[in-house]
Amino acid sequence: MQAPDGTVDVLVPYPVDPLEELFTYHKPTEVQQDAYKRIRAAALDLARQIDLYCPPGPDRTAAVRKVREAVMTANASIATNNAQYR
Repeated sequence: MQAPDGTVDVLVPYPVDPLEELFTYHKPTEVQQDAYKRIRAAALDLARQIDLYCPPGPDRTAAVRKVREAVMTANASIATNNAQYR
């Protein structure tokens, strides 16, 4: 909406619907991008250790998959500022 002085005021209702908040894209800030990078690097190190020390098989595959899931969940926590649904 444009104010009388010509400026544009973008209103974002907060808090928003909890489900909407969980399913909305959240553009990362520079600080968040750094956090994502650090978490991915640590997860990659763990995944490499699992790959190196665990024998091939479904459990090793599952372990690496769960590391990946942990990264995605951590990133979601950062992106949504730990938004909660109920």
